[in-house]
Amino acid sequence: MKELAKISRFGLGLLLLFGVMFITSCEQQDPTPVDIRRDATVIAVEKVMPSVVNLVLAARVPVQRNIFEDPVTYLGQPAQMEELPESVGSGVIIDEAGYILTSLHVVVRGPSDPMPSRVAVKLWDGREFDCDPIVAARDIDLALLKIHAPHGEKFQPIKFAQDDDLLLGETVIAIGNPLNLGGSVTKGILSSRSRTLPTSAGPVNLQEFLQTDAPINAGNSGGPLVNLNGDMIGLNEAVLTNQQNISFAIPVKRVQNAISQIFSPEVMNHIWLGARVKAGNGPLHFVFVQPDSPAYQAGIRIGDEVVAVNNQSVQNPIQFDRLICGPVTNQNLTAKLIVRRKGENYNATVQMISFDNLLLAKLGFTLVRKLSGIEIGTVAPDGPAAAAQLQPGMQVVGIDNQPVPDFVRLVSNISAAKSGDHLFLNLIIHQVNGSYLQVQNGGADLIVR
Repeated sequence: MKELAKISRFGLGLLLLFGVMFITSCEQQDPTPVDIRRDATVIAVEKVMPSVVNLVLAARVPVQRNIFEDPVTYLGQPAQMEELPESVGSGVIIDEAGYILTSLHVVVRGPSDPMPSRVAVKLWDGREFDCDPIVAARDIDLALLKIHAPHGEKFQPIKFAQDDDLLLGETVIAIGNPLNLGGSVTKGILSSRSRTLPTSAGPVNLQEFLQTDAPINAGNSGGPLVNLNGDMIGLNEAVLTNQQNISFAIPVKRVQNAISQIFSPEVMNHIWLGARVKAGNGPLHFVFVQPDSPAYQAGIRIGDEVVAVNNQSVQNPIQFDRLICGPVTNQNLTAKLIVRRKGENYNATVQMISFDNLLLAKLGFTLVRKLSGIEIGTVAPDGPAAAAQLQPGMQVVGIDNQPVPDFVRLVSNISAAKSGDHLFLNLIIHQVNGSYLQVQNGGADLIVR
C-alpha cells in the first residue's frame, strides 16, 4: 500500500507539472489567430499584383458617315478620325522607372497593322498612365513600353527567377487580364519545362516554351507566370486552341536575354558601345564584344565582370544602360568602367560613338526603332541612301538577304562595313493607295562611304 501511495503521489506530481507547462505555453503563444486562407498562393499573388498592369490601346479609325445625307459637306473632304479604346492584354513592370514588358502581338497584331495611336496602362491600385512604345524583340514576340509618369515616380518591379530554376510539377500562377475582366489569377502546375509551340498557337517558334495547365485566356498574353515565391518564371504567350488548360509561356531565360539586347546603348540611345552584358545567374558580365568597337578598344573582353560604371555599382542590364548613358552628351561620349578579370580589377575608359553620326557618315541615313520594326529615319540629300532612293518610313528587315531581327545585330553589321563595301538592304515598303495600305518587299544597294 505504501508503494502504491508513492506511485500515486508521483503521478499526481507529473500531472501538475504538465499542467503548469501547458498553461505557460498557452500564455506565451501569440494571441492573434492564424488565418489559414493566407496560404503560399495568396502571399505570392499579393507580392506580384502591384507589378502587373492592364494594357489599353486606342486606334484612330475613320468616323462612320453617310455621305448621302449631306454630299456637299462630305464630298472631297478628308475623313474625320476618332479614337476607339480597347482593353487588350497584360504587361509586367520590370524596372522601378516604369519599364513594362508585354507580348508584341498584344500591341501590334500583324506586320501591316498600324501602330496604336495611344497606349495606356491601368495599375492594380486603379491609377492610369499613358505609355511610350520603346522597342520590340520580334524574334520572341516581346515589346517594351515605358510609363509616362511624373519625374521621380517609382513603380514596383517584378522579381525574376533564376535561369532554369524550374521544378516539373511545381505550382505556378498566371496573372493577367483575361477577357478584359481586369486583374485575374489562375493556378496550375508546370507541365513541361521545354515544349515546342505548335505553329497555330502563336507567332513565335521557340523550342523552349514552358507548358502549364493554369488556364490562360485571351487577354492573359503579356502577363507573368510566377512560382510560389512570387518570382517570374515566364511570360504568358499562347494557349492551344480547342484544348483545355494547355497553355504556354516564354521562359524567363529567354526574357532575360531579350532584356540584355534591348537595354544596350545602341538600342536605347543610338550610341555605339559594341558590347552586351548578360542578366541572370551570378554577377553581370559581358557576353558579346564586337571586334574594333569602342568597348574592344578600351580593353573590355568577353567574360569580364562589371564591377562599376561611372563609379556606381550595377546589378542588371537596365542599370548598366542607365549608368553608362547617364552622363552622355553630344560632346561627351565617355564612360568609365571597372571590370574584374581572373580575380583582378581593371579600369576601362570607353570613348563611345554616336550611331546616328556613324550611319550618316557611312550610308547617309538614320534609323528609328518602332514596335513594328526598324525604319529609315532621316535621309541626307547627298549620301548613298538618297542615291538609292531610300525614303523615311521604309522598314529594314535584312542585310544582304540575311534577316536582322533586332537593332543590335543591325548595328553590328553596318558598323563593321568598310569604305567601298556594298550593302544590300532588304526592305518592306508601305504605300497608301486611296483608302488602302499596300505592303511590298523591296531592296536597295548602297555603297559605304
